[in-house]
Amino acid sequence: MNKVAKRDLGCDVDVRPVRADDVPSIIELDKIETGQSKPQYWRDLHAAFSKENAGSRAFLVAELDGRVVGFIAGEIRAFEFGAEPSGWIFGVTVDPKVRVQNVGTRLFDEICRIFAQAGVEKVHTIIERNNHLVIAFFRSQGMMVGRYIQMGKEIE
Repeated sequence: MNKVAKRDLGCDVDVRPVRADDVPSIIELDKIETGQSKPQYWRDLHAAFSKENAGSRAFLVAELDGRVVGFIAGEIRAFEFGAEPSGWIFGVTVDPKVRVQNVGTRLFDEICRIFAQAGVEKVHTIIERNNHLVIAFFRSQGMMVGRYIQMGKEIE
């Protein structure tokens, strides 16, 4: 049975699907967090997620006092790497000024609700090994190290 626990988070943040006018704020939040500017990536993601497969994709923002203070993006993927259909989160960022106000948790809960409504029972992500903040966040959401090992090689 698919269940998503409802948590009382006490934060007056609105979580909603991303709109085109949110993309500049997402670009800026991502740049603050990663140190890289990737405007075309975020524009392309918005365009792709605004079209088809709305039930299996989610690109959400958290808005507080009329300002975008966080975002999360993910989609349901099936049978890649031998995995059962699962939700995959591939981007989450919260403005450092509001990070302790459960904004990330609200975003995580909503994307999990969307995934559960689509019929999946697990959510996954991949995190850089040295990104202790993001690792701590996902652990606080109940996520644990999974059965997969990510591998890579420089292409010469």
